[in-house]
Amino acid sequence: MLQLILGWSVLLIAIIYGARWKWGEKPDDSKSSVSHASTKIVVPEEDIILLDQASPLYGQTFYGFLAAGTPEQQNQFVLSPVTTAARMARFFSLNPLVIIDPRKLALSKHAVLHLPGRRGIETHWNSADGRQLDAVFMEENGEWRLDWGHYVRFSEYPWPLFLAGSGPEQGEFRLLTRERLADERKNADTISIVFYAPHFGSNTEMGAKSPEFLVKRDSKNGRLLDAAFKLEKAGKRVFGVNLPSATPEGFIRVRVKVRRVEEAGERRFELEDVLACHWYSHDAPGVEVPEQPLTSDSAPPASPPTARCPETNAETPAPPAE
Repeated sequence: MLQLILGWSVLLIAIIYGARWKWGEKPDDSKSSVSHASTKIVVPEEDIILLDQASPLYGQTFYGFLAAGTPEQQNQFVLSPVTTAARMARFFSLNPLVIIDPRKLALSKHAVLHLPGRRGIETHWNSADGRQLDAVFMEENGEWRLDWGHYVRFSEYPWPLFLAGSGPEQGEFRLLTRERLADERKNADTISIVFYAPHFGSNTEMGAKSPEFLVKRDSKNGRLLDAAFKLEKAGKRVFGVNLPSATPEGFIRVRVKVRRVEEAGERRFELEDVLACHWYSHDAPGVEVPEQPLTSDSAPPASPPTARCPETNAETPAPPAE
């Protein structure tokens, strides 16, 4: 009996230790789990509280905006409705009203947007028909209202028509831009960029493409663009937004002023100013740019960067292959 008891005891101990060795939590796995968790983005508690409180409110705003049948009805849901009304009328005189069924939208992500002097909430949505939308809401008079200019990618005139020679000679546009031949030109004194019209409802498609613009790196616009491209390359967002970018890789969003010049049968374009490296209805540029030091022997301001329209007979060399 003693031998039998000892035998069963040894067998039970072997089974217990064997099970712990095979299925138990290993020290290496535990360390790996802690290390992996430490790389996750930590959302401040106040942001979580704000999102919980504001989610049903901005959801009602977006549903009401999309369900409205006319721009006049939509106006009651937008940020700064009085000043936005005139822009909405001008915009819809040149662009169709896009109809989206709010019942077929699903919220995929949202995060607090910390703008200078105010807070907003950026949201990403997926539609049943495959569309991808991003919308920003800001608090105004106790209500969460839609940033309409950001949502529709408002420009003062359609970019394709402007490039074709139609409309006013100067305008403000919300565009996508990328740096051409960034590695090959990293030591050049100019940045080569191209502008594209955004495609509403898609994060990958783009519209009309501009000619090449050469921007002096040491100019205000050049330093702003350079900082924005470096931020994008580092995988970060303007204003530190904790959301994945809804812009194609290598591209940044900009608000710019561009002038079209027609001279002697030749069409060219001048980049007058880079207003911001985002589409939000806010004046802050979105990235920190060091001030350019001023010296007594500083050269006079250079002429605005220009781009010639490829459809004209301008005798310019073809851009290098990309």
